[in-house]
Amino acid sequence: MAKKTPENASPVAQFEQSLESLEQLVEQMETGELSLEASLSAYERGVGLYRQCQQALEQAELRVRLLTDPAQPDNAEPFDPPSHDG
Repeated sequence: MAKKTPENASPVAQFEQSLESLEQLVEQMETGELSLEASLSAYERGVGLYRQCQQALEQAELRVRLLTDPAQPDNAEPFDPPSHDG
């Protein structure tokens, strides 16, 4: 039986677990060996995991913005590393 994470854990903390579960579901579905019902259930679960991952990424981005400029997080600009085109 898989370990369950606490319901109150942050989506950012659960990101890696959700992503790993999503990757496993995709692998199962790609084999083409699941029944239609199992495929639909896997797809539904995958959509939920995808949404959890998206939410975690959005929260992580917000945290970075708050750390970059706590007074005006909406005005924080993305980090663009210098070009190494030489």
